[in-house]
Amino acid sequence: MWMSEATVEPVEDPANGQSSAPATPQALPAPTPIGAAKLGQQSAREAVPIAQSLVIKGKVSGSQDMTVEGFVDGTLELGQNVLTIGPTGKIAAQVFAKAVIVLGTVAGNITASEMVEIREGGSVHGDVVSPRVAIADGADFCGSVDMQKEGVQSVSVRIQRAS
Repeated sequence: MWMSEATVEPVEDPANGQSSAPATPQALPAPTPIGAAKLGQQSAREAVPIAQSLVIKGKVSGSQDMTVEGFVDGTLELGQNVLTIGPTGKIAAQVFAKAVIVLGTVAGNITASEMVEIREGGSVHGDVVSPRVAIADGADFCGSVDMQKEGVQSVSVRIQRAS
């Protein structure tokens, strides 16, 4: 969000006749992408947002962390970056990223080189391939989990939530 700088002029207080500067809104620090602390990333880079009102169909790729609050249909490729699906985010796509944090809805397979985290209220209907997978209480998951590690035979688990 862009904020212009305004000139602050003193305001005279009629009760005591003294002038004082009015309270000005303080800019909030840039948010750290969800999962950044776990992945040892610096907060110097801000996640690129896909706003709630946006609908994207096709292939989305990038070389920066991304937060999706809108709708993406197709393929999402972020390589060595973090993808966060916000609470209003809806994904109907194949997802490839370093880490994926789900607070919204994903209908499609997720492949992450480091971790996948499905938080409370998040929903994934598709297969997950990642060496680390966390599914919180209150999350919805239907699919299989393949926790591959280099040089080790993979472990695959099929989980389906009873309705």
